[in-house]
Amino acid sequence: MQTRTGQFFEVTLSYNKTQEDGGLKKVCEVFAIDAMSFSEAEAKMIKEAEAYHYDDYSVKAIKKANYKEVFFGDDDDDDIKYYVSTLSFISIDEKSEKEKRSNVNYLVMASNIKAAIRHIDEVMGKTMIDYESISVKESKVVDVFMHDDK
Repeated sequence: MQTRTGQFFEVTLSYNKTQEDGGLKKVCEVFAIDAMSFSEAEAKMIKEAEAYHYDDYSVKAIKKANYKEVFFGDDDDDDIKYYVSTLSFISIDEKSEKEKRSNVNYLVMASNIKAAIRHIDEVMGKTMIDYESISVKESKVVDVFMHDDK
């Protein structure tokens, strides 16, 4: 299991996608882009669209993602979907001795929700941090492009 941290933007790209029958269909898909700014995210998306030879593409929207880390699955079938997982980290305030919780979102690559939960437990099990899984839901992200991807 590989994890990568970065500043992510979700870029919605509209393009003509080749269907199984060879025909073209206009689709809008969301890509997670690791970038330092909105303009860098747009430039990276355009570069990827050209590299993949997307036909008649345009960037429709860019927004900051609500996660800063991605868990990439090692299984061959784990490149199918991405899930957004919200974890609640539990700590004790030393002064008041009360429990304090902070929620953090992660993007997890997995073939299904059970696999996503397994990946989360695998990564978090290597830490000493107490956490609780609040939610795991399928995201609209279809692929992730990291800052150092060529």
